[in-house]
Amino acid sequence: MLSKRERRGILREIKELALRAGAYMLSRLGRTRSRKKGKKDLVTEVDLYVEEFYKNELSRRWKEFGFLAEERNAEVPDAELFWAIDPLDGTNNFAHGYPVFCTSIALMQGKEVLLGVVYDPTREELFYSDGEGAFLNRKRIRVSEISRLEDALVCTGFAYRFSSDSDNNVGHFIAFLHRAQGVRRDGSAALDLCYVACGRFDGFWEPNLKPWDTPAGALMVKCAGGRVSNFSGGEFDPFRPEVVASNGRLHRQMIKVLKER
Repeated sequence: MLSKRERRGILREIKELALRAGAYMLSRLGRTRSRKKGKKDLVTEVDLYVEEFYKNELSRRWKEFGFLAEERNAEVPDAELFWAIDPLDGTNNFAHGYPVFCTSIALMQGKEVLLGVVYDPTREELFYSDGEGAFLNRKRIRVSEISRLEDALVCTGFAYRFSSDSDNNVGHFIAFLHRAQGVRRDGSAALDLCYVACGRFDGFWEPNLKPWDTPAGALMVKCAGGRVSNFSGGEFDPFRPEVVASNGRLHRQMIKVLKER
């Protein structure tokens, strides 16, 4: 297990790498090529470049750590410690010039998230945690204090295989539309989780996620005083394709809605 000092040293370097990756993303916004890897799922040159950038830089610094990432390294590595990386979360947004996207990095030991960084270059917002507190641009963040679902702003997302998946989240979406004050869908799970952590959203749920989508953001929520679980209210597992995150006060209410379907 890494010591606190080791984690903080690693986090310092990861923050710098995320800032470099974010600067590259902005330099390519509006002038990059994309291709389809599914009916609705895009990949751009930037996704591939940033993933390779991380792999090269991280492997050079920490040769013993494994690597799990979306585009070319999607198998869980056989290593005690490994990186879980979404090089560009919100690819469809990025490809269309919609400024809601980020880069997400987490260091994991099995199912445990040791540290995480999420960087939104369009707003110059750097979220990070070493497991002891969550921060946005050096300021500690906390979840909201909303206690009733009817007063809450919640968010969600939909899988790319939407039309062919019976668990497509439409039923849950409609249920929350009736019960919450507002529902948003921005297209970046990592940022959605960070927004729960800093109180912009009061809750988030989404099915059909991948293990690189949620670890860093989920750590932010936990360390900002919130709660993260699966749809049944059980322990959060980044390798299970579902997550519910909230300020804690709303969690039972959100689980109740998710169980209605």
